Amino acid sequence: MELPAFLQPQSSSSTDFIHSVFQHSKLLGSSKTIWWSNVNPTAVVLFIPGNPGLAEFYIPFLSELYEHSSNICILAQSHLGHTEEAPAGETSLLAQIDAKIEALDALKRTYPDAKIIVIGHSVGSYIALQVLKSRPNEIDSLFLLFPTITHIRDTPNGHSLSWAFHPPLPYIISKLSLLLRLLPSMVISNLFHEWPEPQLQVLCRLLRSPSSIHACLSMAHDEMNTIRELDVDLLEAHKHRIHMFFAETDGWVGKNKDVILRSFDPDRGAIKIVHRDHGVPHAFCINHSQELADQCIRWLSEL
Repeated sequence: MELPAFLQPQSSSSTDFIHSVFQHSKLLGSSKTIWWSNVNPTAVVLFIPGNPGLAEFYIPFLSELYEHSSNICILAQSHLGHTEEAPAGETSLLAQIDAKIEALDALKRTYPDAKIIVIGHSVGSYIALQVLKSRPNEIDSLFLLFPTITHIRDTPNGHSLSWAFHPPLPYIISKLSLLLRLLPSMVISNLFHEWPEPQLQVLCRLLRSPSSIHACLSMAHDEMNTIRELDVDLLEAHKHRIHMFFAETDGWVGKNKDVILRSFDPDRGAIKIVHRDHGVPHAFCINHSQELADQCIRWLSEL
């Protein structure tokens, strides 16, 4: 399995994917990435995670998507500063958007004839829309999973959480996380007993990294202050490229789902919207990767 020239390999890899690093422009630093390769792909997927933005959480989902989709390659890009393996310069929400634009540009240069599909989860959906706004002619389709793209400070369940991410709380919480290094892994396993072992390992690395926790919480503060009014004009302008997945019950999207749905009429054949009510949670990447992979595979086959 080969890496494109814009990625640098890391030691840990598998037969299906390669752990790697994307070197950004000087101010941004680098981001952790995972690459699923294809020699001559007809479609390239850029995956943008939620927050915390750790691409490793999504390996089961993306591996399933890769295995059952025809002739694609996938780049999953962790957020700047959310992993210790890739030192970052900036970690703000705006910097995350710039980092994804740089990744998209690299993919387009390397695979100029392939379709470009951007998949965003949660706040990754908002970032994906900003990438679309910046590169409207480079993206063929957007898949937005549990999209948090409007009034994010009013969730979950209608309650404002902006106070929880206001400085200096991110700094204080990140320093307190040093105590978690003294906590045996067995304790964390018992607290998250329903989590698969690989997902638990990702969580443990995050909880024991003060810099990663600070980056996640600081980015959440930016989200609360930035993601306000729904950009109806942007969605309307690109409605034929956009696919959305909602759960009937989602504490993070909450009542804002109705705001999004009222802005469009799916029956007109514009934005493709899918609802599910079979227990798929907002954090689907822990135990419900199969369901979301199946839906994205159906969307890809329609393309």
